[in-house]
Amino acid sequence: MRKLCPNFDKEDGLETVLEVPIPEEMFTNMGTNAALRWQNLRALMKNQSADKSSHLSSGSNNEFMALLKLVGSPLVPLQVHTDQALTRPIKDCSIEASTAKYIVQQYVAATGGLAALNAVKSMYAVGQVKMVGSEMHQGDDSVHTRGNGEVGGFVLWQKNPDLWYLELVVSGFKVSAGSDGKLAWSQSSSQPCHANKGPPRPLRRFFQGLDPRCTANLFLDAVCVGEKTINNEDCFILKLDTPVELLKVQSTSHTETVRHTIWGYFSQRTGLLVKFEDTKLIKVQSVKRNDSVFWETSIDSVVNDYRYIDGINIAHGGKTVAMLYRYGEARNHKRKIEETWKIEDVDFNICGLSMDCFLPPADIKKEQDGGEQGVGNMS
Repeated sequence: MRKLCPNFDKEDGLETVLEVPIPEEMFTNMGTNAALRWQNLRALMKNQSADKSSHLSSGSNNEFMALLKLVGSPLVPLQVHTDQALTRPIKDCSIEASTAKYIVQQYVAATGGLAALNAVKSMYAVGQVKMVGSEMHQGDDSVHTRGNGEVGGFVLWQKNPDLWYLELVVSGFKVSAGSDGKLAWSQSSSQPCHANKGPPRPLRRFFQGLDPRCTANLFLDAVCVGEKTINNEDCFILKLDTPVELLKVQSTSHTETVRHTIWGYFSQRTGLLVKFEDTKLIKVQSVKRNDSVFWETSIDSVVNDYRYIDGINIAHGGKTVAMLYRYGEARNHKRKIEETWKIEDVDFNICGLSMDCFLPPADIKKEQDGGEQGVGNMS
């Protein structure tokens, strides 16, 4: 990962620290020599208004940015509170709920134990990603990704857990997202800032093996619905449905969040999270017509490469597959996006991480009406 930009204007000048480290592969694809590569990278990030993108098989830069948000910075539907005890009494609840609480306790032990997890007040992570995608395909046939893929990197900051900030750069295109404890938002260099409806919610990327305490708190109220083998690991399946009242809060005047369900697959052998999956269905009321269009997003992440950092077992790699379905108006479409990620650096309890690090953009709109804007409304 490259973290510094050489100063070509002044040979004795200081190098510029990049906001987001970029993989070597992304840098070498920018040109034949170092000066040309940095020039092309700066030009790409400053001028992204041309509507001619072919990244991830998208038809425009705006569409590519929407796909980056869909896979790179989606949110979980539930607010997570880490100030609650991770141990819950198992009496006075169903066998499915009590089994889930027992599985969560095994997960807490496998990731470092209660004392180690409670000692974490903040976190920082740097990683790299590679994405490939398919075109929007009509019909019921299977879809396949194509191309060599787009490479990039991200920086993530978090402070228990309603305060977080993400910067993601893929092929020179940048997406930012964050939460200041009151609202969550996202923006890109070619699209205006978007405030998410409802209370602040955590970034989905935390639950891909990166934040065990948030993951444990999320699944404390889940139920165990069965078993399944994932990558030769026998796993328990925990399921969590989003309450109807929260779905209503996250809906807009033209969009209705019909359901958002989460599954966690925990290894019976190690107790660790092996797979995190969620499915979201949105009903969009057409502005010009009386009929509706449905957008369904299914995202599953297989996590692996667990390593101990300061006594906490963190997943350092994995793969996410996102399927986007659009049906209605007598037409069915679907698209597939795959992301492979690798964590380069993780640190806990960062000094000097203040509220100023999580402030939203000044021009953010807290109220935003929805319409049928394609995948841009799927975050």
